[in-house]
This record gives sequence, C-alpha cells and structure tokens, in this order.
Amino acid sequence: MFRGQAVQPLSVAPRVMPVDTMPVNRGEPPMSLEEMTVKMKNPLKPTPANLDHGKFLFLTDCAPCHGESGDGNGPVAHLLKDHPKDLISGTSKVLPDGYIYGVIRDGIMLMPSYDDAMSPNERWDVVMYVRSLQNQPPASKTASR
Repeated sequence: MFRGQAVQPLSVAPRVMPVDTMPVNRGEPPMSLEEMTVKMKNPLKPTPANLDHGKFLFLTDCAPCHGESGDGNGPVAHLLKDHPKDLISGTSKVLPDGYIYGVIRDGIMLMPSYDDAMSPNERWDVVMYVRSLQNQPPASKTASR
C-alpha cells in the first residue's frame, strides 16, 4: 500500500505579504474608543435606504441581545452573564455617534467586536438606525383597558 506525503495545511501562511509592507485595517486608521468618540462623525446621510439597511443589520446582529426595539430585552438576553445595554434610553442617548461606532467596531466589555462582520458604512447605518429608535416616542407602558 502506498502512503503519500502528509498534507500540512497552513504550513505556508494563507496570505503572503510582500516584503517591507504592513497590513492595513480596511482603510480605517487604528484608533482607541476615546479617539473615535471625539474624532469620528457619521459621513452618511439618514436616507430611507441607509435606515432600512441599518434596520436589517440591527435586527440581524444586534436584536438577539438588545431586542428589536433596542431596550436590552432580546431573545437571548436571559442567557447572558450581564444584561445587554438599553440603547434607547439613559446614557446611550447622549453618547456621540463615534462612541457607538467604536463599540460596534471594537466591542466593549462583554459585547463582541463586529469589525469583521460589518463594513464601516454598515456600522454607520446601524448607528443611524439606533438614533432613529432613540428619537421615537416611548411606547405607552400602561395596558389599554
């Protein structure tokens, strides 16, 4: 019986960088959350298309924890160690757009990074959609009789 040479996956790096070069981060400069909070402003306009795309991304990636309305009561919230942040009231309303963008990009505490899951424009679409949720009038807490 003939036994061939063993295959060694990843014995060669999957991406060989040219000599004397460094990888870059998708055109975004490396910044701390503090720098993003101060320096970054949303370059996109809140068009219906951008808001719809932000809503789609929010419902896909954010709503499982934060809930469809952003109140922190998503369907998996009870499984998490700490309760997800309420995005529609409290301090979230006064945080700059750059801070929210930075948290989506890099994650914070128990929230994971979505840097590889969303492009920069998609993260800004989500920021716009979160702002639209914050600007909606609060739902009545009293049950109708």
